Amino acid sequence: MAVEASGRWRGMRTTAILLVIWEIVGQLDLVAGGALPGISEILIRLWVDWGDYPRHIWATLYASTIGFLIGNALGIGAGVIFALSPTALRLFRGVNIAAFALPPIAIAPILVLTLSGMAPRIALAALGVYFVTMTATVIGLSQADSRATDVIRAYGGTRWDNLRRVQFRGALPSILAGLRVAAPNAVLGAILAEFGGGGRWGLGAYLLGSLGRGEPDRLWGIGLVATLIAGLSYGVFALLASRTIGATRAVTLNTAVPDAAPMTSAPIKRIALTLGTITLPFLVWWAFIKATGVPDLISKTPLGVVDYLFFAPTAESAQTRLLAALAETLPITFVGMAAGLGFAFLLAISSRLSPRAIEAFMPVALVTQTMPLVALTPLLVLILGRGTSLTLWVTISVTVFPAFVTLAQGLARVPRSAEDLPRAYGAGRWTEMRMVTIPASLPYLFAATRLTVPRALLGVMIAEWLATGKGLGNLLNQSRGFLDYGMIWTVAAVSVLLSVIFYQAVVIVERRVLRRLGMATAE
Repeated sequence: MAVEASGRWRGMRTTAILLVIWEIVGQLDLVAGGALPGISEILIRLWVDWGDYPRHIWATLYASTIGFLIGNALGIGAGVIFALSPTALRLFRGVNIAAFALPPIAIAPILVLTLSGMAPRIALAALGVYFVTMTATVIGLSQADSRATDVIRAYGGTRWDNLRRVQFRGALPSILAGLRVAAPNAVLGAILAEFGGGGRWGLGAYLLGSLGRGEPDRLWGIGLVATLIAGLSYGVFALLASRTIGATRAVTLNTAVPDAAPMTSAPIKRIALTLGTITLPFLVWWAFIKATGVPDLISKTPLGVVDYLFFAPTAESAQTRLLAALAETLPITFVGMAAGLGFAFLLAISSRLSPRAIEAFMPVALVTQTMPLVALTPLLVLILGRGTSLTLWVTISVTVFPAFVTLAQGLARVPRSAEDLPRAYGAGRWTEMRMVTIPASLPYLFAATRLTVPRALLGVMIAEWLATGKGLGNLLNQSRGFLDYGMIWTVAAVSVLLSVIFYQAVVIVERRVLRRLGMATAE
């Protein structure tokens, strides 16, 4: 208890110091001629503009709350089904990976085109929640105490009794941890849909309407309000977890799509399941279009995208624009991801060597994780301009802290007894880290890499969309302006496909490396 109180005190002290530095820098106009106002100026502007906020806040809260509830209901329900049925889990693996790798910015325009009213915001919020909660539920249910389940069966209990009395209770900590991560995701999803043109009210719409006014204090105020809402949503479930299970540790996203049990059935069944895994995401895509009833001019089925890109009269022009955009987006994505992972790794090592210093740094990490990306980017534009440096910083900012938390968790789980062995032979701290701690935490390094893949692409596309005028993000924005619906659907499909390919590539490398070392994954 005393240790936790000391950590909280160091965090509060660090926050206070940063706020003081922020105020001094802002008052002296040391950053880009006033692009970073003092915290007092931002608060004054919030007070002046407060009459504008209630309707915007209510719209964002309403959409994110409804989306949060729907996404969690689907996630928990799917998690229960997948935990009970390895066949269903394997069949929906492709859909689950796509849901995790889905760049929200890529499908926000599609949802705005195909749905009306608050539906785009709710849908994007629900999508941001589903994967996190589903994965947490599957893992929690799969880790039930086998001895307790055996007792239930010995007394004639059914599978439902086991699920209700043992598995679900055992899964509660994992589910609550997932809800903590999912809550800010719901807020981000709603704001992205608002920013993409989904209605008049909402913090995203307010931010979009304020971009051209040249008022940094207003933009920072909107960003801080959005961050506060996301942070409070995280804190609510952190408090609930603390009161329910006594857990107060920070958590991060579990990035692995749960694996089904090894298939031992007939080859025909295995082939059928593999084909189903591949084709089901496309069937979901087709079903979504048919269910919404959107005219063919606006909606594109998978075959429609193929026709647009390869067989239509404008196919050559579409291919040229798409390849040019990819040539801009992919290199900076890889550079930003590598830089974010590298920085996260250094922070994680530092946290192992000096825990107190990193504890004081955690408030910054929490704010960065909860700040909606679409609110962060316009603020960085004010400071860094509209060049490649902006894209790189946005990418690093959205990848480094989630990766750091994952890596720090892995380093913390290395048994002390394993670390004591090289020390007994006179090895120094760095030698012990190199020989024992870092190799033992390799599963978490791969988990962090899986996490950064879709986040890096998302960061680059948002920066391109809002600032640089290059790459896939800008192509998506231009296509909206030109009503080029074929390209909108194509960019969405390509961005999801790229994220899935990168994710699977990391998984393949991870399995080979860890298998060679005789290690299991972090999950």
